[in-house]
Amino acid sequence: VTRWDGVHFKTHPVTGEDVPDEGFQVALEKYVNPRKAQWPTVDFIVGNPPFIGASTVRRALGDGYADALRSTWNDVPQSADFVMHWWHAAAQKVARGEARRFGFITTNSLPQTFNRRVVERALAAGGAGGAGVAVGGGGEAGPAGALMLRNTQKSVASQPHLAAGALSLVFAIADHPWVDSANGAAVRISMTVGALGAGEGELLSVIRETPLSDGSAEVGLSARRGVVHADLRVGANVPAVRGLKSNAGVSNTGVKLHGAGFIVRPAEAAMLGLGKVRGLEAHIREYRNGRDLTDRPRGVMVIDLHGLRSDEIRQRFPATYQWVLERVKPERDQNREAYRRENWWLFGRKNTELRSALAGLPRYIATVETAKHRTFQFLDASIAPDNKLIAIALPDAATLGVLSSRVHVQWALASGSKLGVGNDPVYVKTKCFEAFPFFNLADQPALAAQIASTAEELDAHRKRQQAAHAKLTLTDMYNVLDALRLGRALTVKEKLTHTDGLVSVLAELHDRIDALVLQAYGWADLAPALVGRPGGTLPWPEKPVAQAEAEEELLLRLVALNAARAAEEACGEVRWLRPEFQDPARRMAPALPALPASTQDEMALGEVSAGAAQKVGGKPPAPSARRPWPADLPEQVRAIADMLTAAPGALDESALAEGFTGRGPWKKRLPGILLTLEALGRARREGERWRA
Repeated sequence: VTRWDGVHFKTHPVTGEDVPDEGFQVALEKYVNPRKAQWPTVDFIVGNPPFIGASTVRRALGDGYADALRSTWNDVPQSADFVMHWWHAAAQKVARGEARRFGFITTNSLPQTFNRRVVERALAAGGAGGAGVAVGGGGEAGPAGALMLRNTQKSVASQPHLAAGALSLVFAIADHPWVDSANGAAVRISMTVGALGAGEGELLSVIRETPLSDGSAEVGLSARRGVVHADLRVGANVPAVRGLKSNAGVSNTGVKLHGAGFIVRPAEAAMLGLGKVRGLEAHIREYRNGRDLTDRPRGVMVIDLHGLRSDEIRQRFPATYQWVLERVKPERDQNREAYRRENWWLFGRKNTELRSALAGLPRYIATVETAKHRTFQFLDASIAPDNKLIAIALPDAATLGVLSSRVHVQWALASGSKLGVGNDPVYVKTKCFEAFPFFNLADQPALAAQIASTAEELDAHRKRQQAAHAKLTLTDMYNVLDALRLGRALTVKEKLTHTDGLVSVLAELHDRIDALVLQAYGWADLAPALVGRPGGTLPWPEKPVAQAEAEEELLLRLVALNAARAAEEACGEVRWLRPEFQDPARRMAPALPALPASTQDEMALGEVSAGAAQKVGGKPPAPSARRPWPADLPEQVRAIADMLTAAPGALDESALAEGFTGRGPWKKRLPGILLTLEALGRARREGERWRA
């Protein structure tokens, strides 16, 4: 059995693009009866295992090895890097008393969520499970990358005080420079030493790096003692926080195309019929990736054929069909996943949860998964987010304000990961968003309104200044903001950015949001040490003691609040962020919340019922029954649901529209609102009409 080698390409005769050359094949191997290698009994396990990421194991070691590894070591998350198999195996031996300590040099991705799960499990439960190491290797030399130090005088297994149990990290460095001996490349590493039992350890942090002529660096370190957590931090145990039901289901990564041919420029979209072919506007829409947000939008669009069969596309949109046939299918034909090969005209993932969460919303909040500065902004619902964006399906500005605040940014920096040569922070939605304890907006409407107003101004300010200046980027604006907070003199270029971006105004808006959000949590005592200080959107290691202590106190309070919310949820109390979408009880409930008092009065007089009866046949309602169209989306959805509930029969869209006063683009949202109610089980379609 063979597959395309993933290396050789040929030129497509029509598009001129590189496509897989199926003439170059590699053999697929199957490992028969793969099993864990047996490690000898030793006192210490020390090693520098291979730095191979989870996503590159298959390419580096072959499909057969990757499959054998994952089937044999099924107690290691598939998202974990290759090196974590050694870490896991060593932790198991120490937990069972078969070794005294282990120490590994790994990539600096060890504290990241996808690797941290292995460490969390070992620190919490001793990593109980099977023995051995990654497939292959073994014997006295141990696996590749591990060195066994045998002590023949005293067997560790014979020491009764080393019973199986939880481990602790007795030494750690989270992020240290390293020069690869094979190719001289500069990389970053973590170092960890694990031992049996609970206790404190020594955490070293790099505070200075001076480059040397041989490519290495002279490193200055600071030391701190305390319980070292799985994220290689001392202090608040952020890795121990739990995801909250209240935040579930509204944050998702964007669409994953698996085919660059889906991306088109506006001129190409017009050539395919956009603006001329009826219905195509639903399948070619604006598209944003991470650079579009941190730099400037490229102005590209994406072909999204979700929900269509290939023959349907060919018949309705033949030009679009040919475009995807020639630019996506050749690559998909060589894809190892059957779904992607057979559904070559669709994105690589269905993105069902994302599509469901965004349905009917006018806008959503987006942040770049990996970025120097942690910022959030609104995107119009018509824009498709790339898989390197985190889309948060909440349209209200108060939430944007909380996420943009220093409270949430510090949480995200502590609970997320770091990636790349620049060590940029990674926003991991399961920890950064789903576990973040929001204050209850409904309990403090005045403060929530102030936060919302300032957040709207912040979002509008950045977009307005970028629209007015062709070269102004979001990253440049926040670099200058950071320089202002540091008190550093601006360069000539930075002064231009400061003028074009009105960065002092940007700083004032952020400071106002920070102060308001701290007040909303009841933590205004932390404001003097935090508001207006450096590090509001990015890590800042060289901070004053007072600020460092305030940030640690902030994290301790958030961790405690997360635990309190988790306890509430265990007792059935959930503070839903978007209850009409998240709460299963509300989705299934046949009745809606009480109507506004004015509407109840009208119903008591029989005006609404009489108006609804007139609308059954599509006739306009009585003037007394018409209501102003609500300003925000939740109230709009509720208003339409109320009208359907009050009507004795089914209504069409025109009759529903006539139930409200005012003119404008709001009527375009009506179909989306009806589809949302249908998805929530609150409305059903009867031909061209709808009923509750």
